[in-house]
Amino acid sequence: MSQANITITRAEPNDVTELNALVNSAYRGESSKQGWTTEADLLGGQRTDEDMLQDMISPSNATMLKAVSKNKIVGCVYLRQDHDRLYLGMLTVQPTLQSTGIGKQLLKAAEQQARDASCRAVYMTVITVRTELIEWYLRNGYTRTDERQPFKVGDPRYGIPKQPIEFVVLEKEIR
Repeated sequence: MSQANITITRAEPNDVTELNALVNSAYRGESSKQGWTTEADLLGGQRTDEDMLQDMISPSNATMLKAVSKNKIVGCVYLRQDHDRLYLGMLTVQPTLQSTGIGKQLLKAAEQQARDASCRAVYMTVITVRTELIEWYLRNGYTRTDERQPFKVGDPRYGIPKQPIEFVVLEKEIR
């Protein structure tokens, strides 16, 4: 798929059902194994649900960008402004379209949003054992911080860990 066929815009509340299906298919279950960003071996259950997505995009300091091709959402990224930094989460690309540049386009759009909001940096949390994903972010200018965060155990809305999980915080200064 050519990157020229992708349009990135702000997701709307009526996109939540399609976003939910996309995110869960990319992170969990057998469908996620068609791509390289699956968490299916690390976590069971769902990645998100429609109520969580609605709650995520409702605050005025948060948004979800969506990548659309042929009237179908094929990627998304969650963004939330925290003072002078922009939190980036749930970067998702349809498993069969991973490695086509859509993720990089979403990442660049997120970084531009950070610049437009006068943020000094973009930061995120990544599961520490997701070395291939961490390496991808490092190649795209992010750096490891010394900060670690625990996984929310006990709330099945975030998934059910199959092993101990923690997050590393990555950050990129925006100029």
